[in-house]
Amino acid sequence: MKLLIGRYIKPYFPRMGVGFVIKFIGTVMDLCIPYILAHIIDTVIPLRRGNLIFLWGLLMVLCSVLAVSFNIIANRMASWVARCATENIRHDLFRRIMYLSNRQTDAFTKPSLISRMTTDTYNMHHFIGMMQRLGVRAPILLVGGVCVTFTLDPAMAAVLLGVMPLLTLVIVLVSRKSIPLYGKLQEAIDRFVRMVREDIAGIRVIKSLSKTDYETEKFRQINREVVRREKGTGMLMAVINPSMNILLNLGLVAVILVGAWRVNAGTSEVGKILAFTTYFTIILNAVMSVSRMFEMMSKAISSAGRIRQVLESGEDMPRLEAEEDVPLALGEASKPCPDQILFDHVSFSYRGDDKYVLEDICFSLKKGETLGIIGEIGSGKSTLISLLMRFYDATGGRILLEGRDVRSYEAGELREKFGVVFQNDTIFEDTIMGNVTLGREMTRDQITQALTYAQAMDFVEKKGEQEEEALNIRGANLSGGQKQRVLIARALAKKPEILILDDSTSALDYRTDAALRKGIRSYMADTTLIIVAQRISSIRNADRILVLEGGRVIGCGTHQELMRDCPVYGEIARSQTGETAPGDFAGSGEPGRAQAQAKDPGAAPGSVGKEAVGNA
Repeated sequence: MKLLIGRYIKPYFPRMGVGFVIKFIGTVMDLCIPYILAHIIDTVIPLRRGNLIFLWGLLMVLCSVLAVSFNIIANRMASWVARCATENIRHDLFRRIMYLSNRQTDAFTKPSLISRMTTDTYNMHHFIGMMQRLGVRAPILLVGGVCVTFTLDPAMAAVLLGVMPLLTLVIVLVSRKSIPLYGKLQEAIDRFVRMVREDIAGIRVIKSLSKTDYETEKFRQINREVVRREKGTGMLMAVINPSMNILLNLGLVAVILVGAWRVNAGTSEVGKILAFTTYFTIILNAVMSVSRMFEMMSKAISSAGRIRQVLESGEDMPRLEAEEDVPLALGEASKPCPDQILFDHVSFSYRGDDKYVLEDICFSLKKGETLGIIGEIGSGKSTLISLLMRFYDATGGRILLEGRDVRSYEAGELREKFGVVFQNDTIFEDTIMGNVTLGREMTRDQITQALTYAQAMDFVEKKGEQEEEALNIRGANLSGGQKQRVLIARALAKKPEILILDDSTSALDYRTDAALRKGIRSYMADTTLIIVAQRISSIRNADRILVLEGGRVIGCGTHQELMRDCPVYGEIARSQTGETAPGDFAGSGEPGRAQAQAKDPGAAPGSVGKEAVGNA
């Protein structure tokens, strides 16, 4: 909370100070009204002078007008400060989220970050506004009301004052327990948001598998968990109001009894008792406001802690200093590195333990060459791309780009070298042109060229408004192949030095896929191309093909070399294209087929390689 106050609220202290002064004056006017009323009843009316009654009545009206006007002005100023401060919090929080490393994003989780951007910032907005509106008014009414009652009748005021320590005790005890409960409630809301986000994104899958009832039951369970935690916090906070009402009402009964006794004894007046009941109402409302502030403060403290965790999250992947940029070339540290991309004994574990997703990866790629990557699901293909673009840092070994360790680049400098289409990429709710440019400055010709070479121009021209055609969220009004072509156009538009296609042609037919690869090569002849694919046809003409299995390289070479030397690659090729390796013929005891039949002697000859295809 101190961080948020010091960084985001402190700049508005001058304006808040003016608002506090205005609020103070308006609150004092509220306190004057019962005092004037008591004076009229006990002093002015017995004089039977109508002009004095009229003048004091006008004074009451003036105090009422000033109280209303000043409170309205102060509330408007408070709302402005709360709005601007929260806007800055949201901006900085969103900016920090954008710069979180993938490891930090995984640790916070995306639903939690969404909750912090929405629910937690709303709690801060509510708290900042309430503290300015009630944080001044309620204490002044409470303290001022008690002080004024002492000027009216100290004996009755002492009775009322005796209740205050009990009220304070209730607030403190409840607040201590409520803050942790609100923290646990926000964690449950994070899980709730995650499930809703996943189910809405995958609603078509759920319906196609007739799992609507199953997901509804899962939702009911997490919804009950949220309700249970809300009930716990609500029941705890609900203790405050009834407790205060009981204590204050008991105090009021005691005040009336003491007042009646003193009036009967001639030591007090009826107007003072009337004023006391009015001040009691004022004090009661002030105490209720204080209790609401403590409830809101409990939420705000919990939310502020969650926001602070993100804002204060340090740089997870610091940049290496220049003197550390010593080129390596697959174990030859003293030899200059001529390759554009070099993986030198790279290993990686998401948890930083010995459970490696990639292990001892070594390969190099020269500028303008094409690298194909193929392997079973979970073999580390996409992870390898993430390491190259430095979304994660390698656990062991080094990755060199143009002779420099990728860790020595500024993030912006490094990412500008790449054009990439990820495996599960995103179409934004924008026009086709907006999705291609994505805020980058481009000419119309660049956009048209990118769409043309991505084989997207044919369906774009059919949409009437062409590049200005609006797309739905996640490209719901496009087919799978159309989405992929728009995404590829986005990657091509700036002619990057390195183009990465991570399983981004799986929804294209073979003819379009071939035309796409031909178009890319004619449009970007000097660009280094990395293709992660499921189909042999997409990578068979690559200068080098990397075969991954279990996070290790089990084959590296051209298509012909791998057909000869890598049984796994040969099985995939045979199952997809029917192509046989050199020297492979019926009855020759093919290595891949013999190996597969050894695992499953009952398998039919035609079924060999199906598992490899599925895994690939």
